[in-house]
Amino acid sequence: MAPASFKAGFVQFDVRTGAVADNLAEAEARLAHLADEGAALAVLPEMWSCGFDNANLDQHARRTPEILERLSRLATRHRMVIGGSLPEREGGRIYNTLYLLDADGAVAGAYRKVHLFSVTDEHRYFSAGDRCVVCPTALGPVGLMICYDLRFPELCRTLALQGAWIVIAPAQWPDARIDVWDVLARARAMENQLYIIGANRCGMENNTRFSGHSIIVDPGGRILAHAPGGVPCTGSAVLDQGSLQRIREKVPALEERMPGVYDL
Repeated sequence: MAPASFKAGFVQFDVRTGAVADNLAEAEARLAHLADEGAALAVLPEMWSCGFDNANLDQHARRTPEILERLSRLATRHRMVIGGSLPEREGGRIYNTLYLLDADGAVAGAYRKVHLFSVTDEHRYFSAGDRCVVCPTALGPVGLMICYDLRFPELCRTLALQGAWIVIAPAQWPDARIDVWDVLARARAMENQLYIIGANRCGMENNTRFSGHSIIVDPGGRILAHAPGGVPCTGSAVLDQGSLQRIREKVPALEERMPGVYDL
């Protein structure tokens, strides 16, 4: 049975393009820190192992099974559910795939990013996923989104209706639009009355600055943890199913939907 409450956290760091060994070392150290703090769930940034090293994605994707094995050992050692996106190769295509490892080290589920960010030509290097994913885990059902997906309320609503009470969102969201990230994370949490955990990167890549702002938001829209701008760090907060249920009972918005009026 899933615990009624537990600590969850995010990992924020400067994802170095193509530097897999360095990124792995950083992620592992910060996951260990969250484990020492008692976190049962941790979220890594988008494409955390290699960044958007688009010219070498096929090479990086071939290493993803090896990286998942290392994450599996960490999940088992720390009894921690761990999520983060990595390049996936299948059938000659590359996907930006969010893997969620359960606390026993097994892959609880994988979600291929549906909404590719055309502004940075993601569609030229990646294929789009075609389904929503809610994963059964030791902590209950967890919904999966990646970065740009936050701009599409239909996806998060579908995850909520499929039973997710937590949605995780690894990201590489730039500083130029970081105010949008903050607003959308809170909006998705409030309108679906669930917890949002957004793990964003920090640092510089070419001329683009990433300021982090990794965030945990409760089902009422209250920010429980928010990372300082531009600083590698971890953050955590307690997620509580009882609190979620009280919010949903006080304002039964999900029950009072009228899908026949506005479903597209």
